[in-house]
Amino acid sequence: MVEQRLWYHLRAHRFMRLKFKRQKPIGRYIVDFVCLECRLIIEIDGGQHTEQTEYDQTRDAWLRSEGYTVLRFWNNEVLQQMEGVLERIRIAAFPSPLAPLPQVGEGN
Repeated sequence: MVEQRLWYHLRAHRFMRLKFKRQKPIGRYIVDFVCLECRLIIEIDGGQHTEQTEYDQTRDAWLRSEGYTVLRFWNNEVLQQMEGVLERIRIAAFPSPLAPLPQVGEGN
C-alpha cells in the first residue's frame, strides 16, 4: 500500500517528467523504484528493515558502486510527509541547481 502511494506520483512521467520503473532487477537485487536516466533508486522500508541493516548496507554499497544514488524512506515518511519525500527525490534527481539566468545588461 505504501509503495502504491509513492508510485502514484512517480508513474507515467508524472514526477518531473522522469521515467521510473517499479520492482526492477538490478544485478542480483530487485529495487522498489528506479529512474535509469538519473541512476536514482528509491527504497521504501518497513519495520523488517530494522532487523536487516547489514544486508541493506551491503546492497546499497553495491548499487552505489554501480553508479546509482540510493534513497531510503520509511513507510511513515511516505504516508505522513509525501511532499518532503518528493522534494528529496527532486534534489537527488537534479543535484546541481540551474545556473541563474543573466540579468538585464549582463553578458554580451
